[in-house]
Amino acid sequence: MERTFLMVKPDGVQRGLVGEIISRLEQRGYKLVGLKLLRLTPEQAENHYAEHRDKPFFPGLIAYITSGPVVAMVWEGKRVVTAVREMMGATDPQKALPGTIRGTYAVDIGRNVVHGSDSLATAEREIALFFSPEELISYERALDTWIYE
Repeated sequence: MERTFLMVKPDGVQRGLVGEIISRLEQRGYKLVGLKLLRLTPEQAENHYAEHRDKPFFPGLIAYITSGPVVAMVWEGKRVVTAVREMMGATDPQKALPGTIRGTYAVDIGRNVVHGSDSLATAEREIALFFSPEELISYERALDTWIYE
């Protein structure tokens, strides 16, 4: 099974969308294995968004992601990285398909509700930034036989 990282950004937390986002992933059949409410420090934010360091929007991104609480999560399941990216929708909500998280709840690219890992390698890096191995809970669900062959 794959694992991926998903963060509800400050706008999603402030708007009360955490439960809705968790519900969508649970209804899809994915398993929540880690969950934290955090207030990112500038250092954590810079490490998280390191690939954007040289881009002109980087300072604003850091200021925004540290402006309020976020909810960091780790989800597990078959093809979970790709599926969660599809469920999130395009980074620019104006290009996100209706029914996706961003297509449903976001209007502006700078307030697009969620962040999710874009590859297995990125997921491993992002999970390690916010969770120790002991904080990730492996467990069996009786319903998994109804989700996976």
